[in-house]
Amino acid sequence: MRENCIGVVGSGAMGSGISQAFAVAGYAVTMTDVAEAQTQRGLATISSSLDRLIKKEKMSEAEKTAVLARITTSTELASLSDCDLIVEAATENLELKLKIFSQLDSIAKEGAILASNTSSISITRIAAATKRSSQVIGMHFFNPVPVMALVELVAGLQTSDETRRIVAALAESIGKTAVNVRNSPGFVVNRMLCPMINEAVFALGEGLATAAEIDEAMKLGANHPIGPLALCDLIGLDVQLAVMQVLFESFKDPKYRAAPLLIEMVEAGYLGRKTGRGFFAY
Repeated sequence: MRENCIGVVGSGAMGSGISQAFAVAGYAVTMTDVAEAQTQRGLATISSSLDRLIKKEKMSEAEKTAVLARITTSTELASLSDCDLIVEAATENLELKLKIFSQLDSIAKEGAILASNTSSISITRIAAATKRSSQVIGMHFFNPVPVMALVELVAGLQTSDETRRIVAALAESIGKTAVNVRNSPGFVVNRMLCPMINEAVFALGEGLATAAEIDEAMKLGANHPIGPLALCDLIGLDVQLAVMQVLFESFKDPKYRAAPLLIEMVEAGYLGRKTGRGFFAY
């Protein structure tokens, strides 16, 4: 396995970040999405991110040019047929992911590993949609991908030790720290983080304090670098809601019920930074 050709499905915040991380590390990347306008937005996001590194004198203009030259875009999953690792970073929706993995299984070359960046959905269930279930794994990155050091490696019931070993080495090669996690709803970080964010939304909905005050309290009182509501805006309120729904449906425990205000905000289309409005305006 050459381990130097990476496919990424999705060019949003996570997909573009994953593409950037691999390209910066020297890998050839093919980033796909359903429309060219979306892949171009993804490229623009990467370009802006690299510009910030140049401003901080962590990258040169020549290095930026080289990184962007390693990224190819496409609107066809078939363009990923020669990739050694394909990372799916599509919307957090089970049916969509099952469809994508079935399609990837039919076009990916023999030996290719299929990874999902899902933040909560069962890797065992996703793997079952393929005929190469031992080569399916969760590779859960964190936003913003170029900055955050962690990757949760989630092994499904079928995932082979060899697949886990290869992907752990790949994560290390792009400067990430891999933590092995057993397949379970929300895995480790979101199992703890999303209920905390959800509780902050409950506190806001009950009028305990303003959004700014809640975030300030957690930054100063718990030494968090970012408040839970601002973090929710960064993650996306729709993603936060999807994770809470997976946790609630999986465990049937009322402690995972989504805050009514979170549901209403998503219904209103106030999804956070990506829509310009969430708990804060952008």
